Amino acid sequence: MKKKTFLEKSIRFLALSIFLLLAIGPLYWILITSLKGPKEIYTWPLRYWPSSATLGSYRKLFSFSHFGKYFLNSITVALSASFAAMIISVFSGFAISRYKSLKTKGNLLLVMYFTQTIPTFILMVPLFTTLAKIGMVNKLSVLAIIYVATVVAFSTIMAKSFFDRIPVSLEEAAMIDGCSVFQSLFRVIIPITMPGLVAIFSFAFIYIWTELFLAVILLMSSNKMTVPVALNSFISKSGISWDVMSAGIIIALLPTMIIFGIGQKYIVAGLTSGGVKG
Repeated sequence: MKKKTFLEKSIRFLALSIFLLLAIGPLYWILITSLKGPKEIYTWPLRYWPSSATLGSYRKLFSFSHFGKYFLNSITVALSASFAAMIISVFSGFAISRYKSLKTKGNLLLVMYFTQTIPTFILMVPLFTTLAKIGMVNKLSVLAIIYVATVVAFSTIMAKSFFDRIPVSLEEAAMIDGCSVFQSLFRVIIPITMPGLVAIFSFAFIYIWTELFLAVILLMSSNKMTVPVALNSFISKSGISWDVMSAGIIIALLPTMIIFGIGQKYIVAGLTSGGVKG
């Protein structure tokens, strides 16, 4: 029995080690590429650490490509769209969860699930055509609204699952004390579901931050590009600026790392419990 247990632990450890290497390996290579000089990137044999680390690619990134402007565009769009989607999902998820007499609830949830199966690129041509006709192309605000419409269905489904796990008796007790429906929602339910709301915001932010196709289609001016579009622009017919692109990828990873670093316990709690225990 002990030999069997030791063998199982060894296999599990080996599998996790391989997975960790596969996950961290590309990130490590991108990091050292961003610290190498342009000539050292193409040297053979490959160097697994730069002989003389330099921040030249980062300076080039912000000096010549206006990456700071693109970073600010992405932050503005991602934060505003994620926050709006979270607010909408709170009300829609609460309504679907609590109002059992809602006749169309089953069909509404079915439609929401169905929208998640539609690839984004299928909607690009009709979406661009419609927006071009009404003069709403090349606007960051319009892109943010489209992102809200894209993630709000999944956010609502998540919010509903969190509200379903909260006892209705908590709201009834609040109403007995004189709270209205909205007061009980904001004073009792939302504080309890805060881990779930952080999870909803985080997943919406990650999707919007990394989305490329809609931004490429709807944003035409170079000063309105987002981070994914800017990284894509480093690929040209003459080649790929690996050093600058690697530096841009490292910078682009920072917001997602910060969000998961700060809200990790809330994200885990929101995914596992979604409400109160007992």
